[in-house]
Amino acid sequence: MSVKLFELLLQASIYTVAISVVSILIGFMIAMLLSAMMLSRQRIFVWPAQLFISFFRGVPLLVQLLLIYNLLPVIGINVPSIVAAVIGLSLSTAAYQAENLRGGFASVPGGLIECAEMVGLTPGQIFRRIKAPIALRLTFPALVNEAILILKASSLVSVVGIVELTRMAQDLAGSTFLPLQIFASAGLIYLVINWVVALAGDVIERSLPGVPR
Repeated sequence: MSVKLFELLLQASIYTVAISVVSILIGFMIAMLLSAMMLSRQRIFVWPAQLFISFFRGVPLLVQLLLIYNLLPVIGINVPSIVAAVIGLSLSTAAYQAENLRGGFASVPGGLIECAEMVGLTPGQIFRRIKAPIALRLTFPALVNEAILILKASSLVSVVGIVELTRMAQDLAGSTFLPLQIFASAGLIYLVINWVVALAGDVIERSLPGVPR
């Protein structure tokens, strides 16, 4: 396989990384809200969060992407394919991240919260200084794993017209009749990207403060 073909795969991988990173970050913000709703004592907040999580965890991501891509124009929202792809990936990963975060928040030692309340910390301060850091520390490995899964699942956005790494590999394999070399190269690029993510996750995890006992 020529260097030019490999460069085309590398260029397409930029879309894969960009779409994945944006989706993971947006999904994390949605997940924080969903986990807070799930832990609420008000059922009016719990039920919508449960419905959201059940839907996006129960329906295949491919179906979600096609549904969002075809639904938005019907309701009068015309967006580029890349926006529809990011929306689909963000909502999907938010459901999984929310469950991870919910478990993390539920594992925060109750005695620590009581001590914080006794010294006069407000609920907002308790969340920012105690609950969120501890929950993040507890769930960080699962969140890194979810990031890797989204990087691999981003290959599905080709169904809405995004020429990311997998789509580029398919196009090149069809035009060059070198499927083995092309897909092996694409697989190598995915491997390197996910290895970097896992390595960065390990470094960040070791820098996080420990969980109080």
